[in-house]
Amino acid sequence: MIVVDDVRDLKGFFHMSAADGGRRVVIVDPVDEMNPNAANALLKELEEPPKDATLLLISHQPSRLLPTIRSRCRELRLTTLSPTDIAAALAAAGAEGTEHAAALTDLAAGSVGEAIRIPNLDGLKIYAAIIALFTGLPRLDRQRALALADTVTGKANEPRFDLTLTLFDLFLARLSRTGVLGTTPPEATPGEATLLPRLAPDAHAARAWADLQQTLGAKARRGKAVNLDPATLLLDMILRIDETAARLAGR
Repeated sequence: MIVVDDVRDLKGFFHMSAADGGRRVVIVDPVDEMNPNAANALLKELEEPPKDATLLLISHQPSRLLPTIRSRCRELRLTTLSPTDIAAALAAAGAEGTEHAAALTDLAAGSVGEAIRIPNLDGLKIYAAIIALFTGLPRLDRQRALALADTVTGKANEPRFDLTLTLFDLFLARLSRTGVLGTTPPEATPGEATLLPRLAPDAHAARAWADLQQTLGAKARRGKAVNLDPATLLLDMILRIDETAARLAGR
């Protein structure tokens, strides 16, 4: 979460002299994670941009940005990298996961940074655990749910918690896409290709999962902002997914 103090700290940076008379560059990544106060503070910087400064705002969901921020930016759309490109980038960076380039490309949405982060935090195992947890829906395996929640408790597990939230969001997005398109994305872990079309067989289900994705995404951001217990937040998300699966199965 990017808070207002993070944006205010930019003022000190912008008052510094640029090296060799060049430009001062700020990268906000991802700008989607700003809270409302931070967004308003950034808007003020964009309304009166400092001299010889460039701000690069990395957004994965531009629709979530304030319209006043979007209107003051020049948009540059970037395409995702292929599995071959991801494998080459991982090898060049000396990172792990080149043998799982196809799965990482899909889970990381073609982002090299995410493709590095996911294996470093056992992201492939986490996603496999998510698929295993929901395989029995609409009958939830509560022991698996508690075990998964236990893995994100404690200060040391904050990076793992953040990645787990990202992978939950990705799972819901892949459910929605399956229901809309009628085809499954490349399987990122065994069992996923069977689970996705079963839970999202049509456009009606896709809409339900898309709505839930937005709801849980907002709840996760609020929960992190107020330091809600990670295990409690994750269990609540799991129960909401279980409830949605049960409702769709009984319609």
